[in-house]
Amino acid sequence: MSQKQSFILCGATGDLAARMLLPSLYHLRREGLTAPDMPIIATGRTKLSQAEFQQITLDALSKHVRSEHYDADVALDFVKSVTFVSADATQAKDMATLARAAKMDQGHQGNFYLSVAPNLFTKILGAMRDSGAITPNTRVALEKPIGVNYDSSIAVNDALDKVFREEQIFRVDHYLGKETVQNLLALRFANAMFEPLWNAQSIAQVQITIGETLGIEGRADYYDSMGALRDMLQNHLLQLVALIAMEPPSDMDPASVRNEKVKVIRSLRRIGAEDVENKTVLGQYAAGAIDGKSVSSYRDDGGAASAHTFVAVRAEIDNWRWAGTPFYLRTGKRLAERRTEIYIQFKQAPHNIFQANNHLNPGAHLSPNGLVIHLQPREGVELYMMAKEPGLDRDGMKLRQVGLDLSLLDAFADKRRRIAYERLLLDLFEGKQTLFVRRDEVEAAWSWIDGIAAGWSARGMQPKPYASGSWGPSAAIALPERFGHSWRE
Repeated sequence: MSQKQSFILCGATGDLAARMLLPSLYHLRREGLTAPDMPIIATGRTKLSQAEFQQITLDALSKHVRSEHYDADVALDFVKSVTFVSADATQAKDMATLARAAKMDQGHQGNFYLSVAPNLFTKILGAMRDSGAITPNTRVALEKPIGVNYDSSIAVNDALDKVFREEQIFRVDHYLGKETVQNLLALRFANAMFEPLWNAQSIAQVQITIGETLGIEGRADYYDSMGALRDMLQNHLLQLVALIAMEPPSDMDPASVRNEKVKVIRSLRRIGAEDVENKTVLGQYAAGAIDGKSVSSYRDDGGAASAHTFVAVRAEIDNWRWAGTPFYLRTGKRLAERRTEIYIQFKQAPHNIFQANNHLNPGAHLSPNGLVIHLQPREGVELYMMAKEPGLDRDGMKLRQVGLDLSLLDAFADKRRRIAYERLLLDLFEGKQTLFVRRDEVEAAWSWIDGIAAGWSARGMQPKPYASGSWGPSAAIALPERFGHSWRE
């Protein structure tokens, strides 16, 4: 990075800053990927002294940086380089103060990161416009969600357009910064063996699961209004769908990749009032047990009866590659285990020669091939194939499904597993937009999601209870079974 950089973090006293953003900045500084004199301005409405915020930052680093990567001297130097400014980022005069503190008036490349509630975006962007401090080189990153529905996303994007050009805007979905999510691109487009089979002629179904064991963690107000549909499916799940289903881009240029992703999202078949009951399930966690410990219900955690913490959807993509192949998507709080994975089930072999002359041999049954891409907590790829069991086969050949397991953690044991935000922040500083979401992607996703929400409202659908520690409501289990499929548990 030849031009001097500065970083302004709005929402610096929040949980995301403590868990992810500040530790990521520490790692980039420790490895020399950012200049040691880069101004880092942390801001929030909370009244804190410089010493108080430095201690908060130091506590966050000691808690969230793995011990083998924690250097007390580097941490202390980093903390001393962070300046806390108590300010209201929705006010133009305060925004101008932040810009000066970041030395933007000295020609620094200013990078704003808005880690704030979505209802503050338009106000902060208005303050940026009115402050006169924003230059043609300034960049802004916005944490998801971009709005809470289609109309509000239009409002946020219009407010962005009044201040910035599209190449200055970095809409964050941190899943795109995950190593294993990027490995989807390598798996698909760096291996010739998969592409000929990557279509509806060979693939029977695709499942994407994002399971969380945590509850709402004190965010009842947020989850009451957003729910799993808007909090998780609109961004994380649909981004995974896009990466799995998109056509091969010509190269890794941001425009090439994002052009193909938005085509997928626009091809999603609308789910409205006429089929929302058949293709979607929403749920809310009740009391139960996680890892052998009793946990409370969503209502006991302060949530409203009408809010949903789980959603499952049967999605279909209306294009030549995927017509007829369902994509089953599910995500929820307080599920049986923390797991993010993609399961691709291939179609059965067209004829089972091993039972052709021996129908009494149950051991000759064929199971479909499957590809499982594990994103978290383990990272790896498993390919399930049929193999012959050892033996003399006097009653016919016996077959068994076996897995070829590639652990990315083992294969790259010498590499540090980076926080997704490290890559995203570095790309922000370098102006690389491939792993960020474009305006038309956001709006296409919200348009599809709003159709589901409107269908729920029209049908008066309410969340179904499910026990914490389960895989959601029983109706979610029945969802794929209505179409001849089953969830991979």
